[in-house]
Amino acid sequence: MAQDSYTPPDVWTWNKESGGRFASINRPIAGPTHDKELPVGEHPFQLYSLATPNGVKVTVMFEELLAAGHDAEYDAWLIKIGDGDQFGSGFVEVNPNSKIPALMDRSGPEPVRVFESASILLHLAEKFDAFLPKGAARTETLNWLFWLQGSAPYLGGGFGHFYKYAPERWEYPIDRFTMEVKRQLDVLDRRLGESEYLGGSEYSIADMATWPWYGGLVKNVVYEAAAFLEADGYTNVLRWAEAVGKRPGVQRGRMVNKVSGDPATQLHERHAASDFETRTQDKIGG
Repeated sequence: MAQDSYTPPDVWTWNKESGGRFASINRPIAGPTHDKELPVGEHPFQLYSLATPNGVKVTVMFEELLAAGHDAEYDAWLIKIGDGDQFGSGFVEVNPNSKIPALMDRSGPEPVRVFESASILLHLAEKFDAFLPKGAARTETLNWLFWLQGSAPYLGGGFGHFYKYAPERWEYPIDRFTMEVKRQLDVLDRRLGESEYLGGSEYSIADMATWPWYGGLVKNVVYEAAAFLEADGYTNVLRWAEAVGKRPGVQRGRMVNKVSGDPATQLHERHAASDFETRTQDKIGG
């Protein structure tokens, strides 16, 4: 069905009331909107995040590192993007792009800020020499890590926005981004038909980055669009999504900074391994 034609003005003007569900957290300028320092816990790594697919990438990485025996203890602080926490002065100092996740690595003589989820994954993989294979497999892993970084905006800001969150549903953008997402799923399905994991035979940061987005999509967790996309036809992606989702580190990681769903799966802040047993929302309420 055709929509009314839109003629752009000579000069665009920001309309704060437009943009749908997330209009209040989008703006055409950078920088802080208010003064607010970030809390700092006792561990070497301070993570400021929310359990969106981008945030889950990093909490999964930390929990996988801990499960593998690495000294990667961390504090995970909740950033409520709906309330504008990402525009506080302290957060902007860590990530001038005002997006979660953001990390302060205090394990060395001087604190190091790390922002953008792929940068955080790569930083931690190199620091602990973990989940990033050597040789040609390293390059293949990085191929898929950066494939995800380039592809996920089409899924989130493109398909997800127009299919799920836009104030009205328009045929043209939904068709445009559905076609692209299905092409991406086919790319993944073909790769996972020839390899157990994205980088090869080893589970890696490429899988950690991709699983929250495309694993969630085919399992109907992201945008509740699995039937619309005929996700059951991407059998190799489904096999991989189920295998990755069964990992204990993944199951713990997806709980951290989670603020929706079953209260037993929500751990708003994580400061110790015992928090998974004692500090989930079903136990502390509020």
